[in-house]
Amino acid sequence: MITGAMTAGLPGVSTFAAGLEADFDAVTAGLTTGWNSGPVEGAVNRIKMLKRQMFGRAGFPLLRKRVLLA
Repeated sequence: MITGAMTAGLPGVSTFAAGLEADFDAVTAGLTTGWNSGPVEGAVNRIKMLKRQMFGRAGFPLLRKRVLLA
């Protein structure tokens, strides 16, 4: 399947397939392990949202207080 995508003649698909082929062990491990980074990504997303809401306002001390109290 990956070799078919590499020979498809589509530049974006071929490059992506070559990257998958180059690190096939990591791709397989990423798809088969039960580990999930969802909770971490949710926390990062919440902090980024707070930061965007405060853009142009006070500095880091206020952002820190909002993150800790939210």
